Amino acid sequence: MRLVPVILSGGAGTRLWPLSRELHPKQLLALTGNRTMIQETALRTRDLDAAAPVVVCNEQHRFMVAEQLRQQGVTPSAIVLEPVGRNTAPAIALAAHAAIAARGEDCLLLVLPADHVIRDVAAFQASVKLALPAAMAGKLVAFGVVARTPETGYGYIRRGKAEGDVAPIAEFVEKPTLEKAQQFIQSGDYFWNSGMFLFGAQRFLDELAQHAPDIAKVSREASEAAKRDLDFIRVDSAIFEKCRSDSIDYAVMEKTRDAVTVPLDAGWSDVGSWSSLHEAVAQDADGNVQHGDVLLEDTSGSYIYAESRLVAAIGLKDHVVVETKDAVLVAPKNRVQDVKKLVTRLKDLGRYEHSLHREVHRPWGSYDSIENGERYQVKRLSVKPGAIMSLQMHHHRAEHWIVVSGTARITRNDEVFLLAENESTYIPIGAKHRIENPGKVPLHMIEVQSGSYLGEDDIVRFEDRYGREGTNK
Repeated sequence: MRLVPVILSGGAGTRLWPLSRELHPKQLLALTGNRTMIQETALRTRDLDAAAPVVVCNEQHRFMVAEQLRQQGVTPSAIVLEPVGRNTAPAIALAAHAAIAARGEDCLLLVLPADHVIRDVAAFQASVKLALPAAMAGKLVAFGVVARTPETGYGYIRRGKAEGDVAPIAEFVEKPTLEKAQQFIQSGDYFWNSGMFLFGAQRFLDELAQHAPDIAKVSREASEAAKRDLDFIRVDSAIFEKCRSDSIDYAVMEKTRDAVTVPLDAGWSDVGSWSSLHEAVAQDADGNVQHGDVLLEDTSGSYIYAESRLVAAIGLKDHVVVETKDAVLVAPKNRVQDVKKLVTRLKDLGRYEHSLHREVHRPWGSYDSIENGERYQVKRLSVKPGAIMSLQMHHHRAEHWIVVSGTARITRNDEVFLLAENESTYIPIGAKHRIENPGKVPLHMIEVQSGSYLGEDDIVRFEDRYGREGTNK
């Protein structure tokens, strides 16, 4: 059977706020190098003689996921859109159905979360190859990370009597106390549960049908009713919303008699917090990690991230400082788990910062809200070569457009005309309009909005290349 990577990209990564946000989560960020985490995940499977991956992602992330993979020359066999998050068991079931449908036959699924760091790719690939015979024989393989420190933030796998490097799983253990974790490390029989798996697609579906028949039924029906939309598979939302949420551990792995584990010693981290990210990347002589325009004095053991301006720190020890265009986080490293509480408070207060960055990515490019006040807002637009926005109108705002660089083709009601650098135009309230970049270089524009209401939901779409008619996404 052919090996098919399954990349799970449904998480929000709120513990890495303010960089990771609901509509631009950590797997879509370059946190450890020049590539984003989902790009790194896809690329580390290339030397495994694997087929094109199946990606499962949130519908709101679909264009960013597709574009980031395209940038690395990765063309998925399917991008499955989850209408709602239901944890890993239903997500993997959707991927299994999509993989079998795409290939017309059974296959092996290598299940990989999109937001993990693996420093030693060769060691990772060696573990996968080690696990292949067991998976071919019908076993469900969980990759257990060789644990050298007593971590309380991870679940554990206790192995049974080993047969070479493959051992039956004796027990899954929830996140332990520090005392328990220390005992686990001393025993040598416990591994961190990586959340990565290898098994046959149909084999997994059969086990799911046995141990969680309700999830199996809903996932199958939602997949059968799915529709193709551009490069995406739209799972039937009305059906899938009825699915209960459950992890693969609870739904299948803890119940099956065929669960085995293979050790993984590859510099793995799930980057679940700022402190774990600090440990996952290279540090300077003082134990600091610096990103961007950073100036430090008498500072040690700290993670300092500057996105848009100079960040200077004096006398800090074991702290995290993260600056973005619209938010700054300052916290001791031993308190970063509380970041999730801040995100919840932002949601409760109705503030946008929990879900959106100031710079927002769209399938046609991006916009940055650089200034706003009473009845006006200024945005900087960047439109990719060949991209075109939807034909749309607004009920409450007018817009002025100025071309900074590039060439814009403008539609305004029945008019179609070109704007060159330093030229501008006006879009009155209620006018149908769109912007297109007909050129070979990015188009940069300034948009000045004015009106009684400037919210992003004041958009009516009439035509859209990206299938968003009538929505504000």
